[in-house]
Amino acid sequence: MLDPRLFRSELELVRQQLQRRNFVFDAEAYQVLENRRKDIQISTQDLQNERNTRSKAIGHAKAKGEEIQPLLDQVQHLGEQLKAAETELEEIQHGLNSILEGIPNILDASVPDGKNDEDNLEVSRWGEIPAFDFTPKDHVDLGEPLGMNFELGAKIASARFVVLTGPLASLQRAIIQFMLNTHINEHGYVETYAPYLVNADSLRGTGQLPKFEADLFTVKNEPTFYLIPTAEVPVTNIVRDVIVEAKQMPLKFVCHTPCFRSEAGAYGSDVRGMIRQHQFEKVELVQIVTPELSAQYHEELTSHAENILKKLHLPYRKVLLCAGDTGFSSAKTYDLEVWLPGQQKYREISSCSNFKDFQARRLQARWRNPETGKPELVHTLNGSGLAAGRTLIAIMENYQNQDGSITVPDELKPYMGGLEYIKA
Repeated sequence: MLDPRLFRSELELVRQQLQRRNFVFDAEAYQVLENRRKDIQISTQDLQNERNTRSKAIGHAKAKGEEIQPLLDQVQHLGEQLKAAETELEEIQHGLNSILEGIPNILDASVPDGKNDEDNLEVSRWGEIPAFDFTPKDHVDLGEPLGMNFELGAKIASARFVVLTGPLASLQRAIIQFMLNTHINEHGYVETYAPYLVNADSLRGTGQLPKFEADLFTVKNEPTFYLIPTAEVPVTNIVRDVIVEAKQMPLKFVCHTPCFRSEAGAYGSDVRGMIRQHQFEKVELVQIVTPELSAQYHEELTSHAENILKKLHLPYRKVLLCAGDTGFSSAKTYDLEVWLPGQQKYREISSCSNFKDFQARRLQARWRNPETGKPELVHTLNGSGLAAGRTLIAIMENYQNQDGSITVPDELKPYMGGLEYIKA
């Protein structure tokens, strides 16, 4: 959530910044509500002061033995007015908060203008696109003889689910273990296990609620739980309502979880294969950092995700998302896109974002600045390090052989009992 003070002091600047996202903000309607809030707040304070003054007068009159009933009647009348004013102020504040909860983050100055993913800025490329002396297959055609079964997934659940058996299931597990070990041992993250079900407060804290409720799977219970769309949600909420000491910063968490998404806005897209599933595995990186270093740590976190791709020798490109393609809560996002020979194009495998204090304000996640001794909002970062299912796809397609077998990457062989090839 954005700082409400921005809307009071720099309303036009906020409106202009939100226009970069193609977000239409009704500044006039907001200003009308804000002006009403100011008026009611002043009235409330005046009524409180008058009630306090008259209460003191009652005390003095009572001490002198004077008649106090008329004074008591006046205070009761003021109390009723005050209660009505406080109720109205609360309703107005709730309305303002509802508006603020639906407003996206202000973009970092380095984010380029643009309307959609066609306007994203390619920053760099790494690795050589493999040259095959045969026509490469996509992961669906490769996977069916190897233990990738979409029909069984649909039978057990529905479309956009898959069952993996045998060495392919082992390969996905190997990918996850390899990524966790790399982030823990080489990048300094603390392994974290977190709930797969979260409450509404947790999703509101990271920005999924109220705007993206349609994308979530809900467990009808009392209270209501939601299946996590990403480990970002439970892990970032570790610091909700917490004041972190400066010596503990930065906090760096790595967490492997399944992720659950309804894909409500993706009807008809990527229906073939494992690109867009209702359930998938992901290794998530989360950092809690001081504001002045968040840009530096954002670059570092992104490099940690890139390192996984480099170790697996998977060609990829790094893309800076434009204003119109940057996520709701993010101030700046890099996407890493891996080359898929079966599709002959790059596809997203990781998204690494700097949220600055947008999530922290919702979470009331703070650190104690040693220079002032006062709590201040932290900055939050996260990124996929990586999406395991898409990494599995990338390995299958980039390491495929003419006979339909898959060569196991060297980095993963120790996790596969030395297996060199996955064959039908």
